[in-house]
Amino acid sequence: MADLGTAVPNWTPPGTDFEPLSGTYAALTPLRVADAEPLYKVNRTDHRIWDYLFDGPFDSVDAYRDWVVAASAGRDPYYYAIRNLRTDRLGGVASYLRINPGAGSIEVGNINFSPSLQRTPAATEAMVLMMRWAFDAGYRRYEWKCNALNLPSRRAAQRLGFSFEGIHRQALIVKGHSRDTAWFSILDTEWPNLRAAYEQWLEPSNFTDDGVQHVALSALTAPHLTTPDPSI
Repeated sequence: MADLGTAVPNWTPPGTDFEPLSGTYAALTPLRVADAEPLYKVNRTDHRIWDYLFDGPFDSVDAYRDWVVAASAGRDPYYYAIRNLRTDRLGGVASYLRINPGAGSIEVGNINFSPSLQRTPAATEAMVLMMRWAFDAGYRRYEWKCNALNLPSRRAAQRLGFSFEGIHRQALIVKGHSRDTAWFSILDTEWPNLRAAYEQWLEPSNFTDDGVQHVALSALTAPHLTTPDPSI
């Protein structure tokens, strides 16, 4: 008999009952229209953050609000607004997408962190909270995809412990340009070790009073990478 792969007996697809998420540094709530103005204000300072995203930049708060109205109405992608609890300010958005309960697969994407949120414990914890919900819900595969030219996104994926899976060539046309897509993933079998790494990094004792980390997250996740990204 042919090898059919690992058996998955009694498989029960996970649900999609998304909920607010909260940790020590970050809180995520379902994106709503009231979030549009504060998010627009923190995002308008640097239009480069929109370069590799499907939407934006937006020339006015009204245009951004129209986008929020459409984005917040959907279930796939399902958007969160991210609040930095240390500053009590909204700082960005992220979403679940390509949600496939039958396969136990879910992707995190449409990540847009304002300059005020970037490189903060809140930014990292927001990603950890979304990942934790997915694996706790029963998903087997957690995906990250980005434009292959977007090296900051590829570095972020590897720092978080996503293993590199390759490049899909000419996968999309985005804003009039051909896009090759870099694929990354974390599997449920890899989650326990990565969760321990995140918990160690997020400990308040890992930071100085000025917020400088003692141990880098990349040093904690590197031993658990199945396949490092050769471009990083």
